[in-house]
Amino acid sequence: MTRAIILAAGRGSRMGKETESKPKCLTILKGKPLLEWQLSSLKKAEIHSIELVTGYKSELLKPFVSQTHLNKEWAATNMVSSLFCAPAFEGDTIISYSDITYSHEHVLALKNSPHDIVITADREWLKLWSLRFKNPLDDAETFLNKGDQLLSIGSMTNNLDEIKAQFMGLLKISNNGWKTLYSVYNEFTLAQRQKMDMTSLLNHLLLRKITVNIEFISGKWCECDTYEDILIYENELTKKEWQHDWR
Repeated sequence: MTRAIILAAGRGSRMGKETESKPKCLTILKGKPLLEWQLSSLKKAEIHSIELVTGYKSELLKPFVSQTHLNKEWAATNMVSSLFCAPAFEGDTIISYSDITYSHEHVLALKNSPHDIVITADREWLKLWSLRFKNPLDDAETFLNKGDQLLSIGSMTNNLDEIKAQFMGLLKISNNGWKTLYSVYNEFTLAQRQKMDMTSLLNHLLLRKITVNIEFISGKWCECDTYEDILIYENELTKKEWQHDWR
């Protein structure tokens, strides 16, 4: 059995006025809240057990799913702290950031993967980043691999050769993978845990020689970090055959 957890605790202050009265995941993109796009893709992939980790304006998210988990420290913590506000699970867990949209095909690729810890990564990231940033390297992070295994992730670089893809905020962990992540997470102090983001945790796994596998994709997803991203995507969706159209 597979469940999904959407990490929706943060406000998303870079969205500006758009998140003054609602969580970032309720920002509208092409007629729907981001959260509804995520729920739709997960359900198309036959994942119907979907939980939310909430925080900012949590009451607005409760109508969307039957089970939510509150991160009371949402303003002082990051994605990984939110993840472990949810309980462990006997089966597999799909983990999704709440500010992305993605094709159900990417969810199926994760769901069908035999690996304990597996992430999705976009080989066509530069096309998307070039729309969003004057200099894509201002935001992109290092990503090196050997075959379908991750070697390094998450540092800043000025060298495109060090960026073979970009992690998109969608991953799967088995029950054993959950135990591994939680064990590594608990090696750190409270202050370190509060600041830890997902790519940092992945790097800590790699430093301990723990295998992280990759499902490579080519488009069909978006990251919505600012409202300018929303406007860019809505413009691109008016064109034919945009590679990052997730619908």
